[in-house]
Amino acid sequence: MSNNLNGGGRGRNALSSVDFYRRVPKDLTEATTLGAAMSIVALSVMAILFFSETAAFARTQIVTSITLDENTQPQLRLNFNITMLDVHCDYVSVDVWDALGTNRQNVTKNVEKWQLSESGDVRLFSGRNREQREVRHEEHDRTLEEMHAEAGVHAVDLTKDNWDEWMKENELAFVDLFAPWCVWCQRLAPTWEKFAQEVKKEQMPVGVGKVDCMAEADLCRTQKVMAFPTVRWYQNGEAVSPDYKMDRTVQALLGFAKRKLEMDQKFKDWDKKAVETGESDEERERKRKLFSQSRPEHPSCQVSGHLMVNRVPGNFHIEAKSKNHNLNSAMTNLTHIVNHLSFGDPMDMESRRTKRILKQVPEEHQQFNPMDGSLYLTKDFHQAYHHYIKVVSTHLNVGSSDANQMVTYQFLEQSQIVYYEVNNVPEARFSYDLSPMSVVVEKESRKWYDYLTSLCAIIGGTFTTLGLIDAVLYKVLKPKKL
Repeated sequence: MSNNLNGGGRGRNALSSVDFYRRVPKDLTEATTLGAAMSIVALSVMAILFFSETAAFARTQIVTSITLDENTQPQLRLNFNITMLDVHCDYVSVDVWDALGTNRQNVTKNVEKWQLSESGDVRLFSGRNREQREVRHEEHDRTLEEMHAEAGVHAVDLTKDNWDEWMKENELAFVDLFAPWCVWCQRLAPTWEKFAQEVKKEQMPVGVGKVDCMAEADLCRTQKVMAFPTVRWYQNGEAVSPDYKMDRTVQALLGFAKRKLEMDQKFKDWDKKAVETGESDEERERKRKLFSQSRPEHPSCQVSGHLMVNRVPGNFHIEAKSKNHNLNSAMTNLTHIVNHLSFGDPMDMESRRTKRILKQVPEEHQQFNPMDGSLYLTKDFHQAYHHYIKVVSTHLNVGSSDANQMVTYQFLEQSQIVYYEVNNVPEARFSYDLSPMSVVVEKESRKWYDYLTSLCAIIGGTFTTLGLIDAVLYKVLKPKKL
């Protein structure tokens, strides 16, 4: 039995030999006032550091990192709403080009145009950005010179010298403002002369004139001629909106002029003539109302919608072009306001999810539409703003669930005025390039094991440090034995 007791004692002694926390006998320790003070200080410091570390553990912070963009979608959505202040909706065209060779002229899908009033309010829907209706022209068996040689000149040549006097003589006037080099003007010229002959033949109280805008550039600039040919109705010397944009045939021009006369109560003879042809009062009134409802022509257009563009460098540009006119580059002003421009799916700023995510993202990482509300003014012709845009994919991860994650696109923009040759029509160009890198904005919190490690370091470090200070102070302050 004694052997068993001896064996158990030796086992306990062997186990005690690996004790890291050996006890000092109580009778060998000495309690001092200095030690008590240092103990209180140690407890206070450990308590303060404990609560500070716990608060830091509970608090999260927003951090950013740069990674390669792993988005594999072949196309990116581009949203825009742009107001052209001095280009009529009939001439506004949106074109797209990119580095892959994609070239889409006059994009029609998901793009709308709205005519604006002089005060800038949306007034009339001008249709989608579709191909314009092709205007019919009339074929003639004689040239303009042959018509002049046979029957004389009926359409009066107008200049800045006789313009005012001629307008005073003709209360109602129909004028063709053209350029000799314009192919559409060349096709209209014999039709216009024949139309002038018919007006004179029927003794219509309408003056028919024409203006060569190359020879009379100042006059056409005063009349704000943006395209050739511009066929415009005048009353008492003032232009009546809108400009004529229907078929360019003699019958179509005569029909337009007669309807204008029927609308004017001063020319009752034409109303009587309509009655003599068997046209009822109701039919005449219906035509008058329909004709009077033609939309006013104001050179301001809001074009909006979205484009699906390839994820490669490219550009979309807004310019003035027409299927039935040659644009007057000397009168094309591309001043515009960017009401909205963004990339990616539109964010619903009213949704609780979007508000919750954006509330936690710093403002410097919310450059989703920095161009919104910007005016790009060109004071002279033959110039336009070009915009260079660098697009960066941005992942907002403010939580582990999908409800707290969002993929957006930030972009940086630089703009400059580009000058064009006199014969070139300027364009408002928006060049974009997608960065191969992506910005990740996420919420970061400390791991639990990091928190426990810090607590142990606080307790152990404070205890050891203040113990060393206590030992030094004890040695210094201990009374010396005599």
